Amino acid sequence: MKTVRVVAAVIREKDKIFATARGYGEFKGQWEFPGGKIEPGETPQEASKREIKEELATEIEVGELIHTIEYDYPTFHLSMDCFWCSVKKGTLTLLEAEAAKWLTKDSLRSVQWLPADLELIDRIERAMTEK
Repeated sequence: MKTVRVVAAVIREKDKIFATARGYGEFKGQWEFPGGKIEPGETPQEASKREIKEELATEIEVGELIHTIEYDYPTFHLSMDCFWCSVKKGTLTLLEAEAAKWLTKDSLRSVQWLPADLELIDRIERAMTEK
């Protein structure tokens, strides 16, 4: 099975997390953390910065790795490095997603997450409780 390596930016502002709804493809309308594929020769951190600039026209600060999710979709294996991030410069502007929301710890489960992203929700809830 083909492995696809991607990054996800968990953009946090105080007690809220930024999430987007896919605007295309098989999972259109389901929610995810913004990000995308790691290009050859790119570090996961560089990929996070590039993807957010392309998808949201914003410069981010990439923080610590939260977790690497390994998930089997029917046609490929996903390996997703998930990082805590914050907005460094600019305003989050949707260039690819169909919708976006700032979610609190209590509203994190109010959207239909992509299956791989669901694995991250417990970790985010715990981290938001600690801080």
